[in-house]
Amino acid sequence: MRLTDEQRLDWLRLIRSENVGPRTFRALINQFGGASAALDALPDLARRGGRLLLKVTSRAEAEKEMAAAARLGVRFIAMGEPDYPKTLQAVDTAPPLIAVRGSSEVLSKPSVAIVGSRNASASGLTFAERLSRQLGEAGYVVVSGLARGIDTRAHKATLATGTIAVMAGGHDRIYPAENEGLLHAIIEQGGAIISEMPLGWEPRGRDFPRRNRIVSGLSYGVVVVEAARRSGSLITARFALEQGREVFAVPGSPLDPRAEGTNDLIRDGATLCAGLDHVTSVLEPLIAAGPKVETEISEPHHLVGTEELWDELDLPDIARAPVGLVAPDAGLFEDRAGAQEADVSVIGLLGPSPIAIDDLVRQSGLPIRVVQMALLELEIAGRLERHGGNAVSLLASR
Repeated sequence: MRLTDEQRLDWLRLIRSENVGPRTFRALINQFGGASAALDALPDLARRGGRLLLKVTSRAEAEKEMAAAARLGVRFIAMGEPDYPKTLQAVDTAPPLIAVRGSSEVLSKPSVAIVGSRNASASGLTFAERLSRQLGEAGYVVVSGLARGIDTRAHKATLATGTIAVMAGGHDRIYPAENEGLLHAIIEQGGAIISEMPLGWEPRGRDFPRRNRIVSGLSYGVVVVEAARRSGSLITARFALEQGREVFAVPGSPLDPRAEGTNDLIRDGATLCAGLDHVTSVLEPLIAAGPKVETEISEPHHLVGTEELWDELDLPDIARAPVGLVAPDAGLFEDRAGAQEADVSVIGLLGPSPIAIDDLVRQSGLPIRVVQMALLELEIAGRLERHGGNAVSLLASR
């Protein structure tokens, strides 16, 4: 499927609106059948959830970002479109839209992530360079985060064979600034730069874990070369495990703090990596099987009735609304009084401790689609936090 220009603009508006992340985006698309109808519903959802004002990105703001992106040579690729990486699409927190600069061809090739310390040792840098080059020569694209140290060495070693850099900020906010030349070299030599963040977005500390989930999501496996304890590279490894990807760790000296994290990974079950064969022998059968993408998010009108939408909340009993819904909340509740009673019931069962949505449905005695709508309203209002295992908890009222 491919979005029309109008749909792509609506998708950008929706994902850029306040309190709408990847999971919420998919829940809205599934509930209302399309981004346009979801945008119309946002203010009312926020009010029901207890928030009077919600920042919804305007058409003019989205058009401005689109135009600025085009001037940089950046294009927006939507989940479900042919150029969207299939490995990333299989991840439950994958961005609905990715902003891509450079080649689309590398996005379709099997990828391996190489990550590690920013203050890497000479031996760590040498190993990262050698392994990256060997992976490139074996037909793999190397993915990393454009950071100093191991990331930089991995990108430079695979400029000729294909590399993907994932940014924590917008495309016009290169971090670190010293890698601007490397970024342009990646583009010029057939690689790609990916970001999910808006143009003009300066990367902050909490943006790097977001980036790391994309690094691992693009890849069949993640190789951690050097990582101290509490390292960002270990966050990437954790995401890889959650995403069902292989984790490889390069052993290091027990006297070097930069090897503590990788040695811990090996002790906890990661595959020891001392050379190319240790990676390729594990990944080849996984690549032959292909990424597991059960369903695809979809919107174009000509696919309605033939393509099921991705139910991000794992609530299979929710019916898909038709695209072009005139009244976005029509049919969700028989009457608003009953819906308000349902909201109170759901909120009363929520607290600061996570509870599985399945348990919430059982304890409330409400239909699953009613509980889902109540949770969606709370999430849009900024009062709900989602956890692993399809669990949720209530945040303090603002």
